[in-house]
Amino acid sequence: MGPENQTHVSEFLLLGLSEKSEQHLPLFGLFLGMYMVTVVGNILIMLAIGSDSHLHTPMYFFLSNLSLVDVCLVTTLVPKMLMNLLTHNKVISYTGCFAQMYFFIVFACSDNLLLTVMAYDRFVAICHPLHYVTMMSPRICGFLVLMAWTISLLNSVLQILMVMSSMVPRNQTQFAEFILLGFSEKPDEQRPLFGLFLGMYLVTVVGNLIIMLAIGTDSHLHTPMYFFLFNLSFVDICVVSTTVPKMLVSILTQNKTISYADCIAQMSFFIVFGDVDIFLLTAMAYDRFVAICHPLHYAAIMSPRLCGLLVLLSWIISFLNSLLHSLMVTRLSFCTHHEIQHFFCDVAEVLKLSCSDTLINFVLICVIIGLLGILPFTGILFSYSQICSSILKIPSARGKYKAFSTCGSHLSVVSLFYGTGFGVYLSSSATHSSWKSTVASAMYAVVTPMLNPFIYTLRNKDIKDALRRLISRIASSQ
Repeated sequence: MGPENQTHVSEFLLLGLSEKSEQHLPLFGLFLGMYMVTVVGNILIMLAIGSDSHLHTPMYFFLSNLSLVDVCLVTTLVPKMLMNLLTHNKVISYTGCFAQMYFFIVFACSDNLLLTVMAYDRFVAICHPLHYVTMMSPRICGFLVLMAWTISLLNSVLQILMVMSSMVPRNQTQFAEFILLGFSEKPDEQRPLFGLFLGMYLVTVVGNLIIMLAIGTDSHLHTPMYFFLFNLSFVDICVVSTTVPKMLVSILTQNKTISYADCIAQMSFFIVFGDVDIFLLTAMAYDRFVAICHPLHYAAIMSPRLCGLLVLLSWIISFLNSLLHSLMVTRLSFCTHHEIQHFFCDVAEVLKLSCSDTLINFVLICVIIGLLGILPFTGILFSYSQICSSILKIPSARGKYKAFSTCGSHLSVVSLFYGTGFGVYLSSSATHSSWKSTVASAMYAVVTPMLNPFIYTLRNKDIKDALRRLISRIASSQ
């Protein structure tokens, strides 16, 4: 990633265990045999544990996960090595190298954490046998495995970002940073913009923190709907914290530059939090669908395990999507023109500055918008179509109002989120005005997270009651 006269790295060479051609065939046979034994052996263990009810215990649950990780770990490394030995081609592409590095870190870290969890399981079984069933309940076991995967994914993303930030070509002559032009270059408009966005940022952070505090301290709100709302408030804080502080510093110091590494990091985290926002809104729509359309089965369907799994999958898919976009951007070259017509490093705006062919990147953006944007939105529309159908069947007007009031706040947030989101892309395609596109993006990335707390506070009786109880407890403690 740099100017046109840089030495552009597009592939690496994996030298392997030996460069002697006569040793390639024995090495191929040896590692093919080891790979087949590893895969078949671990699959047999997983099948045995899954099919035998006597093995449905914490120890074998962890062993089943360990076997899965072992299969994934060797599959990340060995097939590529076997292909290199067979074809005598030791080349691995830049993207392929980063993908292999990423998955190896994930599975190796998961392996280590699962072995630690298994040691803890044996410790509890031997040292605290009377409390074993309680301490190693299915919920705790599932939580430990989910935490192992989450920590591994976060560690891998961090390692990849650090490697990418250190791979800026050393022989580049000019390109080392971008310039974020923001909303205006007029000096007399900088102070009003600073005050406006500082106020919006503080309102967003404080408002969402109050909602999180109300939900966390009130046992009446420990339900799936408010569990998702708690996570949504946290993500909204992260979204604005990714973009606004940098913009405020730029306005205050009159320095609009952002380094290559910081730009990639900002772009990556904005994608992560934006995607998680979409998935959480979809999960909340599903929660309302189950609550209204299948009330008798609500507790069984929306169990704590399912809610935790939905949130975890949201983070995992978002991190993978962010990593994919970041890797695709790092393969591009950039010319001397490096002014971004935006207030943060949006991936679409960064691609406009590239001298390389960005067709694959834009195709990827369209595909991802279809998969992670349109499909969840379709799911939300389907959920609300079923909700409306069920509400219309309720005979009393009071019953209809009560049923609809439980999802009114979420419907308002969804309308605001997708309305501003679609506005960004429609304004970008319909107008060539960079200022209008920037304003539309601000509505999506800053205004929406700020309004969410007000929507849930003003329209939700449970949140109001929880806030009153919280204020009463604080007042009585003084």
